[in-house]
Amino acid sequence: MYLETYDLKNKDKIKNKHVVLVDDVITTGATLEACIMTLYEALPSKISVVTLACAQ
Repeated sequence: MYLETYDLKNKDKIKNKHVVLVDDVITTGATLEACIMTLYEALPSKISVVTLACAQ
């Protein structure tokens, strides 16, 4: 599962920060979800997503 694929180093650097994730294409959203769940552990103040396209 994707959730165990990602890890953060230096979590303190994004604590209380606005994090912007950039993804070229969102297909199922699984990768994006895994990244967001990993980022939540570091307690950012906000997470935003920017994408160029979404698959139907």
